Amino acid sequence: LALSGKKIGFEKVITMIDELVVTLKKEQVDDESKKEYCGVEFDQSDDKKKSLERTLSDLETLIAETKEGVATATEEIAALLKGIAELDKSVAEATEIRKVENAEYKDLMASNGAAKELILFARNRMNKFYNPKLYKAAPKQELSEEDRIAVNNGGTPPPTEAPGGIAGTGVAIPAAASFVQVSLHSSSAKAAPPPPPETFGAYTNKGEESNGVIGMIDLLVKDLDKEMTESETEEKNSQEDYEKFMADAAEKRSLDAKSLENKESAKAAAEESVLTAEQEDKATLKELMANAEYIGGLHAECDWLISNFEVRKQARSDEIDSLGRAKVVLSGADYSLVQTSSHSRLLRRGRA
Repeated sequence: LALSGKKIGFEKVITMIDELVVTLKKEQVDDESKKEYCGVEFDQSDDKKKSLERTLSDLETLIAETKEGVATATEEIAALLKGIAELDKSVAEATEIRKVENAEYKDLMASNGAAKELILFARNRMNKFYNPKLYKAAPKQELSEEDRIAVNNGGTPPPTEAPGGIAGTGVAIPAAASFVQVSLHSSSAKAAPPPPPETFGAYTNKGEESNGVIGMIDLLVKDLDKEMTESETEEKNSQEDYEKFMADAAEKRSLDAKSLENKESAKAAAEESVLTAEQEDKATLKELMANAEYIGGLHAECDWLISNFEVRKQARSDEIDSLGRAKVVLSGADYSLVQTSSHSRLLRRGRA
């Protein structure tokens, strides 16, 4: 047919070639789209991986630092509790010591007061005999209103109660003390009196003797007054020191209690932060693992295409070119050329 100048009917084949070329071009477009998609997904997944790793690292650092803060707060809370307990103990001890000191002070003042009253009573009795001008009579008995009415109506006054106390003097003294004890306590620093002389000394009258005894009594009273004054001063100073200590202790305890409250609150908040951070850490780790799994899937899906993209592109291009040339051949262009060449050869042969 070609030699006789007729064309073969390859329309169906040419149509198939055209469809194949379209398919190849579409596949190339799909590969390019897929390659672009893979590149974008790899970039995004890698960025997400880096972001998750940074978040995970930050969370782990936060958890470690917060746990360290919780441990420090626990130690500080324990120290505050110990300090408060020691402060309470010292306050209790100081209060007990103050009670003992105050009781001793009151006993001393009562004993010395009773001794002084007894000594003054004795001195007044001596003045009654040796120095009447200095004697002070006992106050008259005060009658009640009923007794006064009875006396005015001719009755007799009520009997006077017998004086009690020491030797009927009416002077009371604590059971634990006595005039002898007070005298010994007041004169403990003094030397013992010398032994009596072997013979009588110069004659002295009763006035001189009484003056000597009263002088000794006055010295005893002076010693008692001095000791009582010193005790009052010491008691006052001790009470002031105690009150200052109690005020300072109360202020410190208040500050420590407030600090304890703040630290316990901060510790609770820190523990809550640790719990939240640990939950976020688990969620982030889970997300990171899911992202790694997704990247693995991308590699399985994209690695072969990316590594063979240029080869496949070149192969399709070559195939399209081949199909184009085949189409041209099948369309008759080359057969006309073959026919012309055959005709020329025949002509040359005829000329020969």
